[in-house]
Amino acid sequence: MCCVIAYPIGLPDGGRGTGKPGWASDDVYCDQRGYCPAIEKEHSLACAQQWENGKAMADLTHSTTSSGPRNAEEGVITRFLRATEIDTRLLGMVGALLIIWIGFDLYTGGLFLTPRNLWNLSVQTCEIAVLATGMVLVIVTRNIDLSVGSLLGFVAMVMGVVQAKYLPAYLGFDSSWTWVITLLCGLAVGTLLGTFQGVIIAFFNVPSFIVTLGGFLAWRGLAWYVTSGQTVAPLDATFRIMGGGAEGSIGATWSWILGGLACLFIVLGIVGGRHQRKRFNFPRRPLWAEYFLAVLGSALVLVTIYVFNIYYWPVGIAKKYATEHNIPWPETGLDIPYGIAVPVLIAVGIGIVMTFIATRLRFGRYVFAIGGNPEAAELAGIKTRWVTVRIFALMGLLAAVAAAISTARLNAAANSQGTTYELFTIAAAVIGGTSLAGGSGTIAGAMLGALVMQSLQSGMGLANVDTPIQNVVVGVVLVIAVWLDIVYRSRAK
Repeated sequence: MCCVIAYPIGLPDGGRGTGKPGWASDDVYCDQRGYCPAIEKEHSLACAQQWENGKAMADLTHSTTSSGPRNAEEGVITRFLRATEIDTRLLGMVGALLIIWIGFDLYTGGLFLTPRNLWNLSVQTCEIAVLATGMVLVIVTRNIDLSVGSLLGFVAMVMGVVQAKYLPAYLGFDSSWTWVITLLCGLAVGTLLGTFQGVIIAFFNVPSFIVTLGGFLAWRGLAWYVTSGQTVAPLDATFRIMGGGAEGSIGATWSWILGGLACLFIVLGIVGGRHQRKRFNFPRRPLWAEYFLAVLGSALVLVTIYVFNIYYWPVGIAKKYATEHNIPWPETGLDIPYGIAVPVLIAVGIGIVMTFIATRLRFGRYVFAIGGNPEAAELAGIKTRWVTVRIFALMGLLAAVAAAISTARLNAAANSQGTTYELFTIAAAVIGGTSLAGGSGTIAGAMLGALVMQSLQSGMGLANVDTPIQNVVVGVVLVIAVWLDIVYRSRAK
């Protein structure tokens, strides 16, 4: 039915100035009588019943968010979580992450929670985090992509060959355009291959599991074929900035500036959200909850930047920098902070953009509508096939971005890049709360899941755990995460 993907609005006109009560979406509108203009007829009494249910839910929401006292039987924690609207699943992941960090720090004798390891952990997480943002949309629509690791490896080889073999013949070795052209070529190849897979899935009705499994094998083979298995190195100096390191970080000053701007945006976002709720007469959080969220978000940003800024360049690199810039070397040494790494900025920027796409754009609403009920979405007029193509094209684009970060960080392109990345990406999305049944998932949760996965690998590496055992632990964590997701959803129903 057309009204199935429509959403109830707690206003007489849905905030759109139509002057008519009802269910509203971008393409579908069913009024109180159950009349749907999309098919120009009435849906028996189903739409009208859903309209009444939505109105009752809106009334109940307004009544339960009044300024009066809560039920005395509710615990303090329950009331706190309800007032702040903190996602309990996200909070659970944060708690699990803290347990992992503290546990590994105690086991390794304080080696885990050091500025050096935390900085390296943030850089190592970026590739999986970028891939996980796209995997969320893929899984939400009840699809899967097993080819992202192989696609990353193939695009990495293409970018390596372009900048090390072809461009120097035309632009020279020190051209400022080398990294730009290389990156554009990689993004184009990744997007085209993702689109190609999406077309096969959407228009030829081949299951995504089979198509991407074929891509998993094909792109890995092509990655080897590009250079017959040879590693391509070294790479362009400017291109390497995307990989982090001493040259790929922005230093203390710019880190604090960005941190201040981030805190400002957090405050403005909370104030703007409260204003929007007031404008449309939606329930608002208590003022103390707004202040708490603003302080908490700002504190997390500032503490993170502080940790990054107390990790300094190695002495050898600092001496080389001082010599090149005619800086006298002091007796106590020269402490040059790393600050925020460029790949971390790229990953955070992509996370923000993907969150905006998933929650604010029509495309994102279509994605979740398809995952919730594909048949209803099709009947509502959503071009589900083209949405699927765009999702896989976006996944290919993100695989190219991750390939650029990986290649720049290694300062080389190897055909083994991205091996098992598809498994870690899926695991990060699932651990982050994305349901394999489709219809639900968050970008922030997936990125946090990527951090959890990388924290496990980093901790086990510091603890000298053998690689086979590391794989066993990751597999067990993935199974437990899926089981917890099933338990959570069964209780929610």
